[in-house]
Amino acid sequence: MSAARDSDKYATSARYGGSGRISRAADRRSLTVEATFSLRSEVRLVTDVFAPTTPDLAEVYRPAGRCAAIVDATVDRLHGGALRAYFAAHGIPLTTMVCRALEEDKTFDTVRRMAAFLGGEECDVARDEPVLVVGGGVLTDTAGLACALLNRRTPYVMIGTSIVSAVDAGPSPRTCVNGTLIKNAMGAYHPPVLTLVDRALFRTLAPEHLRHGVAEIVKMGAVDDEGLLVLLQRHGRGLLETRFATTGEDRGLAAIADEVLFRSLYAYLRHEGTNMFETHQDRPHAYGHTWSTKFEPVAGLLHGHAVAVEMAFTATLATLIGWLDEDSRDALLEVCRDLGLAVHHPVIEDLELMRVAQESVRRKRGGSALWAVAPRGGLGKCDYLAEVEDSLLAEAVDRHRVRCAGFPDGGAGLGMYLRDARWS
Repeated sequence: MSAARDSDKYATSARYGGSGRISRAADRRSLTVEATFSLRSEVRLVTDVFAPTTPDLAEVYRPAGRCAAIVDATVDRLHGGALRAYFAAHGIPLTTMVCRALEEDKTFDTVRRMAAFLGGEECDVARDEPVLVVGGGVLTDTAGLACALLNRRTPYVMIGTSIVSAVDAGPSPRTCVNGTLIKNAMGAYHPPVLTLVDRALFRTLAPEHLRHGVAEIVKMGAVDDEGLLVLLQRHGRGLLETRFATTGEDRGLAAIADEVLFRSLYAYLRHEGTNMFETHQDRPHAYGHTWSTKFEPVAGLLHGHAVAVEMAFTATLATLIGWLDEDSRDALLEVCRDLGLAVHHPVIEDLELMRVAQESVRRKRGGSALWAVAPRGGLGKCDYLAEVEDSLLAEAVDRHRVRCAGFPDGGAGLGMYLRDARWS
């Protein structure tokens, strides 16, 4: 028997929906409930999001009558004046929590402080009231988790101010904090109801933050959209030099920047967005995110460099099992190196660490198999490795080390460590 419900009259939220049914056994000894949950998450490319003439934020917050926002401290220094001027111009009261958001802040204590702000007397955010989150990947993950916990599910609008948060962490349903020497160990599935991507905000990014963010775009090109990878081959360096065409007056490059962002988002969301709760592990966007979950914090690498190292290593692994030819592997390495991304780091030669990473990720992905993503049949396509035996792992690590030893820098990236990172 199903439970009928007046969805309009009793709805908790206009942004989320659900339905269910209950059945009872004939012997009246057991009950079974089946339920579904529905949501809508939109991503828009916008221009000058904080210009008073840009309507997107006002359309969301005018009906709410106010806006409660969590803003990255560095972003507040660079763009906080424009943010406040925007809401003042529209006559919408704005209350902000300015929050430091470094990798070391990706903790439950940070989430607790955010939730205390949103749920405290100053804000007391309603269950269907969208919070505004403005910042990079760390803020996306932590503020998103705070919204997931507040009122058990509070909607939020995301403005990604870095490339990572714009094309990957921002629209992602996965909110999280780090565990002990493992990335993103704990969290909840809770995507923003709206993500606004404005490449004008990239103008203030330092080169190392631009560079390591682009790794997430390379990732989607390598395993899902070869045309995207070609655009990076031809224009990637120009996009970095102009901060995604936000400096200079090159309209052609600006159009290419928009196309790169759109294609990357589409490739990401057509897999991540339609597999919102990771109920399946055929996930191309997990390329570069198997072994790196362990070796990134151990080596102290910026996330994009760690992802690039694993992408390059996995491409070498793919050549060993006949999934990828060496010319294609070398083409991927060339794209990464042209963008200043690392393609090798000695940390992957720690085979015990790599094996521990496999066991950890296998459990995280359900326990049935590793499902490591690797290119297959050329760039722009992929398949999934159920297992990587110790002997194959060791051979692939050694083969990749030898390949990268031919580079003058051994395959290192520019500004590849967290300690090197700075902000403009």
